[in-house]
Amino acid sequence: MSKNSRFKSGFTLGGEQAEADPLLSDAFYESGDYDVIRSKEDPRCFVIGRTGAGKSAAFQRIEEEIPEHVIRINPEDLSLPYITDLQVIRYLDSLGVNLDLFWIALWKHVLLVEIIRHRYSVNTPAAKQSFLKNLRERISKDHGKEAALGYLDEFEGRFWCETEERVREITDKFTRRIDAEVEGGTTGGLVSARAVASAGTEASTESRAEQTERFQRIVNDTQLAKLNKMISVLDEDILDDQHFTYVIIDDLDRDWIDERLANDLIRCLFRTVLDLKRVRNLKVVVALRTNIFQELDFGKKSGGQEEKFRSLVLHLRWTRADLQELLDERVKASATRTDVAATSMGDLLPHTNKTRGNPLQYMLERTLMRPRDAIAFANECLGVGIGKTRLTWQDIHNAERTYSAKRLLALRDEWKPTYPGIDQVFTKFRGCSARMDKQEFQRRLDEAMLLISEPNFPGTDWLRDLSAAMWSPGKDSTGFALYQPLAKLLYSVGLIGCAVRSSRAPTFYLDDPLFVDSESNYEQCEYFFLHRMYQAALDAKAGNAETTN
Repeated sequence: MSKNSRFKSGFTLGGEQAEADPLLSDAFYESGDYDVIRSKEDPRCFVIGRTGAGKSAAFQRIEEEIPEHVIRINPEDLSLPYITDLQVIRYLDSLGVNLDLFWIALWKHVLLVEIIRHRYSVNTPAAKQSFLKNLRERISKDHGKEAALGYLDEFEGRFWCETEERVREITDKFTRRIDAEVEGGTTGGLVSARAVASAGTEASTESRAEQTERFQRIVNDTQLAKLNKMISVLDEDILDDQHFTYVIIDDLDRDWIDERLANDLIRCLFRTVLDLKRVRNLKVVVALRTNIFQELDFGKKSGGQEEKFRSLVLHLRWTRADLQELLDERVKASATRTDVAATSMGDLLPHTNKTRGNPLQYMLERTLMRPRDAIAFANECLGVGIGKTRLTWQDIHNAERTYSAKRLLALRDEWKPTYPGIDQVFTKFRGCSARMDKQEFQRRLDEAMLLISEPNFPGTDWLRDLSAAMWSPGKDSTGFALYQPLAKLLYSVGLIGCAVRSSRAPTFYLDDPLFVDSESNYEQCEYFFLHRMYQAALDAKAGNAETTN
C-alpha cells in the first residue's frame, strides 16, 4: 500500500499523559534515566521530576516489560483519606503526638503483605495457610523469624482481602487502643478521643502534656520489631534472584488527603523505602513531583537522614537530543498506523534556513525540556496542518498561541495546590517585555504583592510570607531582601529567567536551580526574561528578546 504524504486528523504524536498515550508501547524512548529506574544494581529509587517529565510513562513501561515482577501500589487504594479524617488521628495530631512510627508501620505492613501476596499468589485462606506452613518449615530453627510470622497470623481472614480493608483494620486496631486509654479514666476524665476532638474541649497545659506523653507511648509501641524481623525473612527466605520484585508507587501528587498530613505520610514512606534497601532482590521505586519533594522536611523530622534520602534521588532531566529522538520515534510509530509518509520530525517541519533557523530547535526552546511539552507543541502544529504535506513556519506560529495558553494553564494547575491563586500572579506579567529590565520586573512584582489586599485572593498566606520584607522593610533593606523571595518562586516554576549582563543569554531554573539564591547573582541581574513558552499566552512584547532568550 502506498503511503499518503498528507497529514490526517488521526496523525498525532500520542497523548500527553502516560495513561492516555496510545503510542507509549510502540514509541517508548529508553533514556538513561529509564535505565537507572529499571536497573537492579543502581540504588536510586526516588524519581523526582516536574509534571510531564515522564515519571508515569517509565513506570508503565516497566509494567509492560516484566509484569510478573512488578507490583503497583496505588495510594488511592490505601484508604488514606479515611485514616487522616479519623477524629482520633486529628486529635493526636493536635496534641503534637509524633505519628511517624505509626505511619512507618503502616507502610511496612502494606508493602510486606503485597510482596508476599504477589510472590506466593496468596488470595485465599487456604493459600495463606499453605504459605505459612511451608515458610515455617524453612525457618523452624530460627526462633526470632518464627515468632515474627505470628504478626501475619494476627490478620486472620483479612490477609487476602483488598489492601484498603487491611489498612483500615490496622488503623481501627490503633484507634481502639487510643480509645481504651482515654476511656480507662487515666486521661483526666475525658470520655473519648473522638469526643474531645469533635467537641474541641480545651484541656489544661498540664493535662495536655500528660496526654501527649501517654499517647506517644502507644504510638511508639507499634509492632515495628516484628515487622523489621519480617523484612529479614523477606530478604533471606522469600525473595531470590529468580523472584526479583519491583514495587512502584506513583500518583502521590493527587489531592487525596490533607496537605500537611500527606507530607508526613510521604516522608515516612521514604523512610520505609530506605529501610527496605537491605532486601537484596527488591527495588521499591517512588515517583514524586519536584514541588512536593521540596516541601518534605527531611532534615527536621528524619533523624539526620536527609543526606541518605538525597543520595537515592534520580532527578529526571531531558536534553534536546533526547527529545528529538523521542519525537522521531513517535513520528515513525504514528506514521505506520496512519499510513503517512514520514520517518522523523524533519519530514514534517519546514526546512531550516538562515532567516528562520531550525524549526525543531524553535519548538524545543518553547518547552521546559519535558516530553509532555514537546508532544503537546507538535500535536498543536499537526492539528493546524491537516491536509498539508509539510508544515510551514506560519503553521508553527499559529499553533504556538494555543499551545502557550494551554501550557500556562498547566503551570497554574501544577503549582496551585501549594500556591493557590498563583495564576493571578502570572497575569501581572501580561503585556510585559519579553526581556524586562530590573525596573519593569520589580514594578510587576510590586503589583503582584498587592494581591494580598484583594479580599477574594486565595493565596494571601503564602504571598504575605514571600513579601514580608516589603510590608515591614528595615532601614537597610536591599532589593534582594524585598524582591528575591517572590522572584525565586517565579524562577523555580520556570516562568522567568535572568541575565547578569545584557549580552549574556538568560539563566533559567533548568540551567542552575540555585542561581537566584545568591544575593550577588540577583543584585547583578540586569534583565529578567519571560520564558518563551509563555510569551504568546501573556502577550509579551518581543523587542530584541527573540535573539537573546
